[in-house]
Order: sequence, then structure tokens, then C-alpha cells
Amino acid sequence: MVKISEQFALQAGLKANLKPSSGSYNHGSNHNSAVVASLENRVLTLQNIILEMIAKGKPLADTASRLCLEAEQLAPSAICSILTVDNRGIIHPLAGPSLPTTYSAALDGLKIGPTTGSCGTAAYLRSEVTVTDIETDSRWADYRHLALPIGLRACWSSPILDAAGEASGTFAFYYRECRGPTEAEREIVRQCVHLCAIALDREHRMHVHRQRAFTDALSELPNRAAFNAALGTLDCGTPGDWALFVIDLDNLKVVNDTFGHHAGDCLLKGAAQRIATAVAPDATFRIGGDEFAIILQSADTLADLEKTAENILAVLAEPAQCAGHMIIPRATIGGAALSPGDRVAERVRQNADFALYHAKETGRGGFVRYWPGLGTNITRRLGKIRDVDAALRDHRIDAYYQPVVRLDTQEIVGLEALCRMRIGRQIVAAADFQEATNDVHVAMAMTARMMALVAADVRAWLDMGIPFQHVGLNISSADMHGGMLAQRLADAFKRENVSLEHVVLEVTETVYMGDGDRMVQRAVEALRATGLRVALDDFGTGYASLTHLLTVPVDIIKIDKSFIARLAPGDASMAIVEGLIQIAKKLDIRVIAEGIETEGQARQLRAAGCHLGQGYLYSKAVDRDATTALLLKHAQGAERPAPLQAAARKTARR
Repeated sequence: MVKISEQFALQAGLKANLKPSSGSYNHGSNHNSAVVASLENRVLTLQNIILEMIAKGKPLADTASRLCLEAEQLAPSAICSILTVDNRGIIHPLAGPSLPTTYSAALDGLKIGPTTGSCGTAAYLRSEVTVTDIETDSRWADYRHLALPIGLRACWSSPILDAAGEASGTFAFYYRECRGPTEAEREIVRQCVHLCAIALDREHRMHVHRQRAFTDALSELPNRAAFNAALGTLDCGTPGDWALFVIDLDNLKVVNDTFGHHAGDCLLKGAAQRIATAVAPDATFRIGGDEFAIILQSADTLADLEKTAENILAVLAEPAQCAGHMIIPRATIGGAALSPGDRVAERVRQNADFALYHAKETGRGGFVRYWPGLGTNITRRLGKIRDVDAALRDHRIDAYYQPVVRLDTQEIVGLEALCRMRIGRQIVAAADFQEATNDVHVAMAMTARMMALVAADVRAWLDMGIPFQHVGLNISSADMHGGMLAQRLADAFKRENVSLEHVVLEVTETVYMGDGDRMVQRAVEALRATGLRVALDDFGTGYASLTHLLTVPVDIIKIDKSFIARLAPGDASMAIVEGLIQIAKKLDIRVIAEGIETEGQARQLRAAGCHLGQGYLYSKAVDRDATTALLLKHAQGAERPAPLQAAARKTARR
């Protein structure tokens, strides 16, 4: 620390009762030296206090206020003020504990300039400014009405410069009489300005660190951490006060895989900007790879959440130029508003996630608003997904087979592979965990498992010399949308050296015809072009009609069991089945009747011209060992095949 001069000590005006000595010069000199030493210690104490506060991360405002108070102790006739200057050159009060709050508030928002009082001018010129008479100085012309009424007559201000030499703030002494600074005050201020520079630099570094920690680098939107922090500040006292949207981009993976990650990043940035603009001034966050969140608080967006969601989807629907490709962002939105009983913001967040999950399952590209009960349904569904996922990991998903027979000879001409889950000794049918297959990853993993099992079983039957014909393999919408289905099939059966001529893909009406963009239909067309046969499963329960058979490429129609169960002379179901069989015959499409349980149903179907069927009359779905036994005895082409129905009756009697 620079040594404080004797003159500094005398002019400081400290409350030390300094009086001229009546003794010798040497005596007076010794006395003043003691005072100087005392003052040095007090300034050193000030430095230590402030540096410790900075090191401990105390709030900047608290540190600055303490600095002002300590400086005023060293210079009692001065009133201390510290201002900050932002990167736009705007002044903001930081500390002035001895100044009226109304005065400090009046300075907030002023722009620095050559005539902005002492402080604004000092920051603008980046050099100290001394105004010994506020009343007459032109630099105070627009502001003297603020200072004079509260007794401020003079102001000396020093700029606080950052490492680049730019003004980050000012440190000022006000006086109640017209005067400038003393040498002692200059030394005090020199030390205080240095401390302010350290404190402001640390605050700037912390701000940059916080900004990086709470900002997504790619989209420049607030990130998940910022979102979590914002949720924590929301008031849950008044229902309807705010709402939450969560948004998923549906085609980011496709864009990444097709055009590369550069195009995907461009898509993300463009979508982020469009979403944020559409809902401004409400806050938009990027909370995951392709997921965004919006906290809706403005009256306009809250007035009609459906309309707000439509606006977002509309702005996203405009084509975007990304890495030389025209790409249309596609998104799905789930939303939830603060409702009675939502005591914490996390509940609203969970509800919005439920709504998004449901929206993605029921129809991507739209908006779903949470309603009571939705969460219970999804929680149950998620439980099913966890159960199936665990079963896949533990190899407890197995293939069971139900025979497809000729109705006249009751010989087995094919099989349908059905998924079963083992839980201990219990075998659970697919219908009990059907909800889990709505999850894309589970559905695709289950199909992969079934492909491997079925291919291995067919190989074993062929090696046994069984005249095996075909097996039906159920395919989900996820398999169609996931791409590479033909390659996955080819790889699975090639590993077992099984020709794909033994495979029939079974696709339900809902999967096949419920997709608006024809993606599934085009995928099926491509599969058929490779020689694979396709069966339209559960016909009559989904979207299909007889007219679809004129345009939809299929090889086999499987009439749903709900029609077969009602077969009776004169019943409408019989008329529908007869008509369908005749139309399919003319279109060269084979027909399989599902769910045959009685000989009467089989007789009516034969009379109507239906040649193939499956159901409990012949056999339920059974494991591979039981299937092997059935094929050995009842497969078409086997040596002296026995009627399967008779065997089924015998089994039932046992």
C-alpha cells in the first residue's frame, strides 16, 4: 500500500482530535507519524473487509454498500455513491447508503454523456470529473433539481475501468459545501476504486458463468437449468395464472440421419427462434435435444391455449432452408394450465409431459391439453412399458404360434406368431401389454426379438423335414416409421438361412390406413416389391372399407373374429363376410377367417367360399414344442396328416 503522507493525515479530517502541537517540530512530527500509522491500518482494515466479502461471494450490492460506509468513516464530510454502467452505456445505482433512495432511483436508466452530471460524464470521458458547484456547472443543468434540494452542492466522480479500459461504473464523493477533493480523499478513493474494479470484475465473471450455465449454446435460449429455476419462482396460488407448453420436434432424427447433423442444428436453431417469437414476451426454453418448454403468463396467450398452440404450429410449418435443403419443422405440443389442487409447479410440468406423451401416441403434429385422468392412464401405460422392457432384457418375451388351417381338410397350412410374456410360471398374452407397444422403442425391440425367435424356429422345423409353408409376423406402426424394416427382416432370417418366402407380414388396418402421409402404405408397397407377402389383419375393425381393396396392395385379408362370432343365417355379419369373400376372390386376394370356435361357424364359412381359418376350434396359440408336435401330425404335405379339429377335441376332453 502506498504510504499515506503527513499532509494526507492532517487533511483527512478524521475524528482523531488532531490539534497542532505546541511543542517542538520533532514532537509534532512524531505525533503525526503515529496518526499516519493509525490511518494506514484503518485503510488496510477497509481493504481486508471488502476483499474478504468479495472472496466469500457476498452480493455485490452488499459489498458496495459496506465499502461506501467504510469510506465515509475515513472521510466523514463526504457522501459516497457507486454506480454501474452496462454495455449500452446506461447508468444503474449500485450503492449509496447515505443518499435518499429517491435520488438514487432517479439516476437509474440515464445514459452516460458529456453533460450527464459528474458520474455520467466521468464514465463517458473515462476520467475523473470534479464539479465544485452543482448549481452553476453546465454538466448538471438537467440534474441539479435532484441534488440541490437534498443539500448536495458539489460532486467529484472517478470512473471504474475494466480490463479493456471501458467504464464499468463510477465511484463518487458528494459534498454539502462547494469544494473539491482533498489529497487525503484522493488516496481513499484511489483505494476504493481499485476495490470496486475487483468486485465488478468478479461480478462480471460470475454473470458470464451464470449466463453460460443457464443458456443453451446452440439455440441461445435459456436451458433446462434456467427452466427449472424459473419454475421454482412461479406462484401457484391462483388457478389459471400461468400455463406450460412442452414441445417436441418430430422430425429432427430424420433430418439428422438424412441430411446430417449440420442440417439438424440449423433446424433446431430455426425452430427455437420461431417458437420464441411466436409466444413473446413469454419465456421459451430448450430443455432437451429436440424438446422445448414455454411458460405462458401473458393474458393473450393464456386466453386461448388451443389458439396459442395453433399459432406455434403454424409458424413452424413454414419451410426452412437448412444446409441447402428445404425442411419443414414438425412438432407436437402438450400443455397444462395451473389448476386447483396444483400446489407446486412441478405438478403442472408433469401434467404437460403427460399431455405431450398422449399427443405423440394419438397423433403427432397436434396439440393436446391435459385433462384430469390422463395422468392415471399414462402412468398405467408407463408401468406396462417398464414391464415389457424388463422382460425383453431378461429374455422373457417368447413366440407362441396359432395354426392356420384349411377348413375342408383341417390341415395346417401356416402359422401366426404371437407374442407372449413370461412372469414366473404365468404366460401373459399380448393383449395384456398391448399399450406398451405404443412406445416406439419397445415396439421395435419386441419386433426384433420376435424376428429372431421365429427365424430360429422356422429353421428348426425345416431341418426336421416338416413341409413348412409360412408364418405370419405382426408388424407395428413403429416398425414402419423406424425405417429399414426390409433390411431388418432380411438380416434376421438370413442369419438362420431361412427364405423370406416363408414370411407373411401382418399389418392391422389401424396401422396400415391410419397414417395421413401414406408413409406406411409406401413402406408396404416397397416390401411387397421384394417378394414378401402382406396380410391385412383384423379387417373390419379399423379404417378400411371394401373400396380400399381396389387401391391398397395386400395379398391376404384376415376377417376379424368379431364378424365370425356373429355368424348366423340371416345375420348382417354373414352378408358382409360373403360379400367380402366374393370381392377378394375376384381381386385374387386370399381370405383367412379369425376366431373360429364352433363347427357351425366353420361350416358356414366353407359354404360361403372361405378356405382358410384359425381359432380355438383348431388350436389356441401354443409354445414351440407343442407347435412342433402339431406340425408333425397335421401339416399339409406331412405323411398321413390327421384332421386338426379332432385332435383339438381330444385335447379339450383331456
